[in-house]
Amino acid sequence: MEIKSIKKLKLYGFNNLTKTLSFNMYDICYARSPEHRQAYIEYIDEEYNAERLTNILTEVANMIGANILNIAKQDYDPQGASVTMLISEGKIAADELEENELSDPQSDAVVAHLDKSHITVHTYPESHPDKGISTFRADIDVSTCGEISPLKALNYLINSFSSDIAIIDYRVRGFTRDVSGKKFYIDHKINSIQNYIAPDTRELYQMLDVNVYQENIFHTKMILKEFDLDNYLFGTAKGELLPGEKKKIKQRLKKEMSEIYAGRNIPKVK
Repeated sequence: MEIKSIKKLKLYGFNNLTKTLSFNMYDICYARSPEHRQAYIEYIDEEYNAERLTNILTEVANMIGANILNIAKQDYDPQGASVTMLISEGKIAADELEENELSDPQSDAVVAHLDKSHITVHTYPESHPDKGISTFRADIDVSTCGEISPLKALNYLINSFSSDIAIIDYRVRGFTRDVSGKKFYIDHKINSIQNYIAPDTRELYQMLDVNVYQENIFHTKMILKEFDLDNYLFGTAKGELLPGEKKKIKQRLKKEMSEIYAGRNIPKVK
């Protein structure tokens, strides 16, 4: 969906609004044995290593029309990865960027770059020691300052991680002034993050909004509607399981997903 501006603002100086899009994305699976759980973590760790994450964030920067200033990336031992990317709205000349990178960390040029925008991602593969549940969480933040909006990358990020659950926050902070001195606390129309999610994606997920309009805070939770056990087994085929075992695994998976979606532990019903 197109991001519609309220109107063409004639600003006094730079657009100082900060727009932040934050994700928690979860992939859930059942790994029957300790070997399968370790194999799942290794698979996820390789699938979403720092190099792959850097490519995803680079595409995000291109989509929102940002200029990449600096990239820091790290694969962790035993698992997980992080990438941080500093970006700016305006184009930076190559000779200026090279000079600024070599300058003193306290220089005005470097501080100006840090004041602009950033994109970060951190991954957290983990498994339950007893119940066979393994999860992969990716935390993503796209924070921009100026006219560019992170909402342009919303669908690309959702599709890049093919998540079972996504918890999304969008917030506009600060204010900017027009030429008459009037303050504006938002520069585009929005009443729900859902409005910016592609229709075919919306069809796949059950969604819930918790919005605080007067504070320009928007929150959407998504969980897949359909549940097929085959899609959640790692290292084991559904045909290898006994009927009672299938039922127990399905209950464990659904409980795990419900708790993550609700953001709280759900007591066992006796």
